[in-house]
Amino acid sequence: MYGFINTCLKSLVVEKFGEETWVKLRDEAGVQDTFLTYEVYKDEITMQLVAEACKLLGVKPEVVLKQFGEYFFEFCKRSGYDHMLRTLGGNLFEFTENLDALHSYLTLSYKEMNAPSFRVEKNTDGTMLLHYYSDRRGLCHIVPGIIGAVAKDFFNSEITMEIVSQLEELERTGKKEHVVFLVTQWPAVDTRSSKTQSLEPLSNRSNANIIWTKERSTIGYPMRRSHWDTIRGLVCLGKGKLLRGFQPVYPTTLNIDLKTFCHAFPFHIVFDEQLVVHQAGVNLQRIVPGLQTMSIHLDLYFSIVHPEVTFTISSIRKFINSHFVLQTRRDMMPETWRDRPMLQLRGQMIWMPSLDCMLYQASPLLRSLQELEEREMHISDIAPHDVTRDLILLNQQRLAEMELSNQLERKKEELRLLSQHLEEERRKTENLLYAMLPKHVANQLKEGKTVEAGEFKECTILFSDVVTFTNICSLCEPIQIVLMLNSMYLRFDRLTTVHNVYKVETIGDAYMVVGGVPIPVSSHAERVANFALGMILAAKEVINPVTGGPIQIRVGLHSGPVLAGVVGEKMPRYCLFGDTVNTASRMESHGLPDKIHLSPDVYQALKNKCYVIQKRGEIEVKGKGRMTTYFLERNFGVSEQRIMGVSDLEAGAGQQDSQMSDQPGLYRLALQRQRRDDLSLIPMKYGDSLSEPPSSSHMSEPQTCPTIKPRDSESYGSLHTDDQSEGGALDQLKDGGEFGQTEVKHTEEHIDGIERDRNVDTKEQQLITGAVETNNQNKHTRTRLCVVL
Repeated sequence: MYGFINTCLKSLVVEKFGEETWVKLRDEAGVQDTFLTYEVYKDEITMQLVAEACKLLGVKPEVVLKQFGEYFFEFCKRSGYDHMLRTLGGNLFEFTENLDALHSYLTLSYKEMNAPSFRVEKNTDGTMLLHYYSDRRGLCHIVPGIIGAVAKDFFNSEITMEIVSQLEELERTGKKEHVVFLVTQWPAVDTRSSKTQSLEPLSNRSNANIIWTKERSTIGYPMRRSHWDTIRGLVCLGKGKLLRGFQPVYPTTLNIDLKTFCHAFPFHIVFDEQLVVHQAGVNLQRIVPGLQTMSIHLDLYFSIVHPEVTFTISSIRKFINSHFVLQTRRDMMPETWRDRPMLQLRGQMIWMPSLDCMLYQASPLLRSLQELEEREMHISDIAPHDVTRDLILLNQQRLAEMELSNQLERKKEELRLLSQHLEEERRKTENLLYAMLPKHVANQLKEGKTVEAGEFKECTILFSDVVTFTNICSLCEPIQIVLMLNSMYLRFDRLTTVHNVYKVETIGDAYMVVGGVPIPVSSHAERVANFALGMILAAKEVINPVTGGPIQIRVGLHSGPVLAGVVGEKMPRYCLFGDTVNTASRMESHGLPDKIHLSPDVYQALKNKCYVIQKRGEIEVKGKGRMTTYFLERNFGVSEQRIMGVSDLEAGAGQQDSQMSDQPGLYRLALQRQRRDDLSLIPMKYGDSLSEPPSSSHMSEPQTCPTIKPRDSESYGSLHTDDQSEGGALDQLKDGGEFGQTEVKHTEEHIDGIERDRNVDTKEQQLITGAVETNNQNKHTRTRLCVVL
């Protein structure tokens, strides 16, 4: 089918059920979104769309097809065929009888169109039998929709159509499906009247509403007569005398000689019931010399192209109201015609009872001047009175317009696809950019604006790293390290969405997060604390490739003011500067495995909240002197499932992950990551609102930190993992221009000693000393970003 049909079906779905329904229908059927009007598509596409529409809408195919038929009539009218359809006939019988002629005309534009065929028979009771022939099975229910819409719109009447028979026509060589409809026509109901007239068939009305005219056998309605019916009923005779009815006058003899007739109609043929040719036009004899030999059989030189019936006189008389297309047989043509396209004739079959012969009055079926040249014919070969001359010239212009229209449609479709691909690439680029920078900062950089640094009065910073990471790297393959870090960072990144904190950076096994930046919030300490608790829980799901057990991490938190801004041009980064960053790093480096180490400032922010905090006591912190620090144990105000951002059902799925410890390491990690990615996160709700503009009290330069939309995960998380060992990370970070950040390297390799406090016992002091020494030894080759001493 041509794309015109599929475009109509798409327009119907979009107009009646909405764009989303069409998208769903298109995806279910597996077809493209748009169709070119003059492009030929497989019939399976239309059939699949109809089948999926029946499933999607939950209705039977005949209902969908009938509604499509009604809409197809309106779609054709809107597409410029309105006047053509209105002039097909003065009543429904004539309209339907000329549908084949309309399809024949449309084949000039739609050369490969395989349209159905129609034949109409009148019954004595006023009904009619509509014969429908098609090569496509299952589409007959479109016909009642089309004919019903035509009757209502053009002839102000209602019809009912029921299938009388459905079989295969034996006389036809094609269009095997033959469906016979019984058509009953009703007068239109005047909806404006308070008393609605009963819908009784016209043929059953006692009052003589049906007026039969014997000469034309047409149906007339007293309530309304067609303009064309009125004109046909009036014939002017003499001087202005009008008489109703018409009786033609025939001469006693035919006043035309044979030569004049054969020249005036150069492509006619007269043959009898045995298909023996008795007469042929002169131009047809010149092209097909065999016709000069009388008493030859017509079917030896021609085959019937339309309608697709057997070449017998009975089949021809049965479909005599249809236009006939005959095509010359190549094996019977002269040698000069063997390499040319075969000649096709299109015309009317007229039965002559007095002679028991059939007259085939035809003209060459030519669509363009190119086809005329291919057959080495000229305009002069066609009779001057034959409109085929004008049709070829007009259709030549029509074909040129169609080609331009087709090219425009193709270019439009190409532009649409390019625009769609461009939009997809733009989204990918923006997602990557938003993963590296806060959304509002990235938007300012895209607009070419300078993002100035701003001071945040309050925020909470978190640092974490993996215990004995250097030893793990020395004992494992690089791919195992990559898989382990990726599994860990994926879980941490998802937690940033749950608690709306901003991920600053990852270097090796180190992970840095901040709350209250770039959007100031009063609950920054609670968000980061809950995020830290989630990190401890998530780390238990990551397997250490050396020991086969869960990895251990250290976490450190500190609150205070920072300066935030974009550093660098080649690869800009949103960085934090200030002593708060350094202190948070010290909390992590002086922490213990699987512990959340809090500074006094964080403790003051959390002490009156629903947190269980254990006092650690005074310890010696490098560069800070003695500090009283604390360990965060848990949050008894919320469950672990809420901290992890999962429901109870998803938590059960997480427990199944722990039961896969008997699987091989890589396989288990892949399954865990896939299952965790499939879970839908549930963000935690906090008391403050991210939708309010930042207060000027939080920033010394408020204009540098504009408000952005809240709860946008793209603004709070990113993934930048260096798949390298710690030594490799140091080599890469030595190029400060590449990262554009202020770097501070921890140069200490040992801690000479830690002064013991009386509040800390000897055993704990030994653990602290060993942890700090091990941590600093592991970090002597690692550079931490965004730390200013």
